Amino acid sequence: MQDFTTRRGVVFGLGATGLLAACGNGIGSNGAAQIDARVDATQNYLFGRYPGTRDLASRAAGVLYMPLVTEAGLIYGGSYGRGALRIRGATVDYYSAAKASIGLQIGAQQYAHALFFMTQEALEEFRRSAGWAASADLRYATPEEGASIGKATTEMEPVIALVFGQQGLIAGASLAGVKYTRIIP
Repeated sequence: MQDFTTRRGVVFGLGATGLLAACGNGIGSNGAAQIDARVDATQNYLFGRYPGTRDLASRAAGVLYMPLVTEAGLIYGGSYGRGALRIRGATVDYYSAAKASIGLQIGAQQYAHALFFMTQEALEEFRRSAGWAASADLRYATPEEGASIGKATTEMEPVIALVFGQQGLIAGASLAGVKYTRIIP
């Protein structure tokens, strides 16, 4: 019975990977120009919808924008997206974000997120690493917080993640980690 469950998990994992590849999130498409255009649109949406994020970005050492992350899960799950790291408004690197999860979960969704590196040290650590994984130290903000996020909420946080623009439905509780890796589009 254990062997059957393991094979089922592998088959589902491969199926989820195929689903993510077909979701139009930029997998398989080349081009820094396409990523930059999506990042521009995401940044404009973020600043227009949540005005407090403009000030947050101006105080950050750098911001990683992930304009489209596609996530799906049924017990086993995963997500993938691509984006760009910007320092003082200029793109300096491109990254992918991949997540694997296991737990009580079902559904699919797409969303955007941005990582605000509030200290130079946090930004340098991110850029030096071969693959940076989000950890418990990361502060996650909801879209409601993004509208009024200000200095009082960010003075002590080295990295702040803002997740926004969710579409779709995914429910459950799972264990997961997100790994960010530098890519060449």
